[in-house]
Amino acid sequence: MIVVLGGGPAGRTAAMRLAMAGKDVVLVEKAGIGGQCLHYGCMVVCALNDVARSIGSSKNLYNLGILDEVPLVRFPQLLHEMRTIQEKIESVLDTETRTAGVEMHYGKEGRLQDGKVFIGDELVEAEAVIAATGSRPRIPAIPGTDLLNVFHPHTLSKMDNLPKRLVIIGGGIMAAEFAYIFHQFGCSVDLLSRSGFLKDLDPSLRTLAVKELAGVHIHEDCSVAGINGETHAESVSIGGDSPAEIPCDAVFLAAGLVPRSEMLQGLKTGKSGEIVVDRHMRTSREGIYACGDVTGSPCLTPVARREGIIAAENILGMETVMDYKAIPHSINLLSELAYWEGDEPGGIIFSVPGPAGPGTFWSVPGGNTGLARVAVDPDSRRLDAVYAAGPSAGIIAAYTAFLSRCGIHVDDIGNFLEVHPMSDGVYSLLKYASLRLWNKEFE
Repeated sequence: MIVVLGGGPAGRTAAMRLAMAGKDVVLVEKAGIGGQCLHYGCMVVCALNDVARSIGSSKNLYNLGILDEVPLVRFPQLLHEMRTIQEKIESVLDTETRTAGVEMHYGKEGRLQDGKVFIGDELVEAEAVIAATGSRPRIPAIPGTDLLNVFHPHTLSKMDNLPKRLVIIGGGIMAAEFAYIFHQFGCSVDLLSRSGFLKDLDPSLRTLAVKELAGVHIHEDCSVAGINGETHAESVSIGGDSPAEIPCDAVFLAAGLVPRSEMLQGLKTGKSGEIVVDRHMRTSREGIYACGDVTGSPCLTPVARREGIIAAENILGMETVMDYKAIPHSINLLSELAYWEGDEPGGIIFSVPGPAGPGTFWSVPGGNTGLARVAVDPDSRRLDAVYAAGPSAGIIAAYTAFLSRCGIHVDDIGNFLEVHPMSDGVYSLLKYASLRLWNKEFE
């Protein structure tokens, strides 16, 4: 028997791969299947952002004189309907996992102690173990995070009504996405970033992100001294060069995620508590594997799923290795801001505004059609990076990253026929880059 601890994307995918290979697999999940992605992360952002984009698009059409009014969100109803759909997805995932042959154990936490695996307090014998216990929100070490109206993604469901004045603590992708959502919902939003806002993002995409967050008060390079109030948050104190106190009705903590590994005793860990693994997803103990957020890898569902497959296939003796090259990322604001970078991004940069198409036609007057930007090595014609902004940017980033990993060069794109109209400019830009580089050889 193989025991999988955690029913998120990594654990569920690993369990199904093993069961379909004929192994007896038990998956242990304390709460609901689907993990961080379904219950607190990706699907929550999708649900809220779909509504926020509808409001944002309505504002644009209202300003153009096309619509008579901008709709208002019924926030309690939104959360209720979102939960209903999450439960439906959860049911589908459960059925799919059981159909693959996985035995499900809900309501108890799986744990490791000195190489032994427990389901609750019961010691069980296992041929191998996969630890996929996921992550949880990073809670800043500041006073006041326990006040009643301080929320984070795991407690968002307790927000009864939209606050008039919201402070978001965080400066990364999570903070940016929730800032856009709550601003479109009508909240006055202050975003507090300890360092530079989206500091690791390509400058062209960061500029677009800031533009799409117009109206959000972004405070960079500020230290949060504390959240103030008796029982409820009433203000947030910030230090740095310009100390201030920002009044608020609620605070939302969006400072990222940390590995959830406290139940995995006896394994080698890193400085943030992440389980140390090799490219085969093997831990420091023989027969125990780990995958997904708990390993400290990028907190991305596709990465977690692939790591789950890698762990499962190594248990099956296939000696599969995890490849982290050209991983696509995205940020969901009014547009999708998506990108991937190779090991050596550089070369010649080609860039154009996004074209008018589905989802961007009415953005032309405001110059908000997004962008297409690629980096190409002029000698090998290798595609080194793609940056895209628009309604389909995530799809574009995913497929071009795959093509790059497959060894496809820009000259190979010359015969590619895209659908028209579409709001993506990357494929036409790649054709243009190939032509320019080809002509340059004969100048």
